[in-house]
Amino acid sequence: MDAPLDEDPRTSLSRARKVAFAALAGTAMEWYDYYLFGLAAALVFNRLYFTTLDPRAASLAAFATFGVGFVARPLGAVLFGSIGDRVGRRPALILSVALIGVATACMGVLPDFTAIGIAAPVFLVLLRLVQGVAVGGEWSGAMTIAVEHAPPEHRSRLASLVQLSSPVATLLSSGAFTLVLMLPPESFDAWGWRLPFLAALPMLGVAVFMRIRIDESPEFREVAREGARTRVPFAAVFRRAPGRLGIAILISMLGVGGFYFMNTFLVNFGANERGFDRQLMVNATLVAAVVQAGVTLWSGRLAERFGPGRVTLWGGLATAVVAFPVFWLVDSQQPAAAVLAVCLGLSAVILAYGTAGSALAGLFPTELRYSGVSLGYNLAAVVGGFLPLAAQASLGASGGASWGPAALFALFGLATALGGALAHRVSRSPDA
Repeated sequence: MDAPLDEDPRTSLSRARKVAFAALAGTAMEWYDYYLFGLAAALVFNRLYFTTLDPRAASLAAFATFGVGFVARPLGAVLFGSIGDRVGRRPALILSVALIGVATACMGVLPDFTAIGIAAPVFLVLLRLVQGVAVGGEWSGAMTIAVEHAPPEHRSRLASLVQLSSPVATLLSSGAFTLVLMLPPESFDAWGWRLPFLAALPMLGVAVFMRIRIDESPEFREVAREGARTRVPFAAVFRRAPGRLGIAILISMLGVGGFYFMNTFLVNFGANERGFDRQLMVNATLVAAVVQAGVTLWSGRLAERFGPGRVTLWGGLATAVVAFPVFWLVDSQQPAAAVLAVCLGLSAVILAYGTAGSALAGLFPTELRYSGVSLGYNLAAVVGGFLPLAAQASLGASGGASWGPAALFALFGLATALGGALAHRVSRSPDA
């Protein structure tokens, strides 16, 4: 299945595209599973698994459970980064997608609070932890193998192609919830919301098949042939490249935190704080996902011309600029304005996120790349995953005013803008 070492697949753009599409397919399935939890946290878990709390406290508890998955992601980064840098990129990707698919399907059959009491949220947290471990090695592995197959001049473009997994997963997850929300409320609460989670099983079969067909990275195979693999990759990242790891964390802050801020917190904010219909807010994420796909591809083309660091910088600054207008639009309580707000905010985030993969991959040498990208992305997730929770808490502190969440959103944009600027500087000075 793998190309001979003397036939470098990076010289073949068509081969690189096939690997990128295969990485895209598997990652879309994994993000689908992960995004389902975010939607369910905003629409279901706060009511069915934290029923003893008042509505705002239940939302806080649901978002805290949502954030738990991000705490587990650095563990996944260490585990799958070690597998990816020691054993191979492909085995790590197959294992990660299988783990999250099983955990998501189990959520679909988990009894709620009225059936098993406190055990329901406990098991929900445990399954969320499993999801977090799996995702800790997923995106970074898919991005690494795609970049390492790509010709250098097309790395940003093919990296942005893998990033299409995010809008594809958004369309699938939001589309699934859109369909089940058409059920009568009692049917939705009783069993309808579970159907999107159970759909993870057939999707898992397709994803594993796609992962098996991915060729191993030629750069990894060369490192293995030369005996240059690092014994403890994650420790070597901290020892040899702490500054680059810090830059990777900054680059990733907005992509992780900002995305869930828009697709989880803003859905909850619009529905529960500003009185919009739940269906409208979910539909807004569907419209935004279509816009997101276009911005993702555009960011890859921009990165080929100007460099991924610069485009990341622009995306971070754009987010800071639109943060308050996004909430002014939602505060207007006009349906069209709410849809525009989700599209506007998510477009700014994706301008930075679309090129984050190539920016991160360029920071680390081949023997540390899987671990370095995983650690940077997922250490940022520990902070970013709790952005919806922090935003929800800021509402209580401000008496329901939107300036608190808007300021947090802008802050994440500025952090990633700084990371982009530093990444551009480091990419021009390899010894930095």
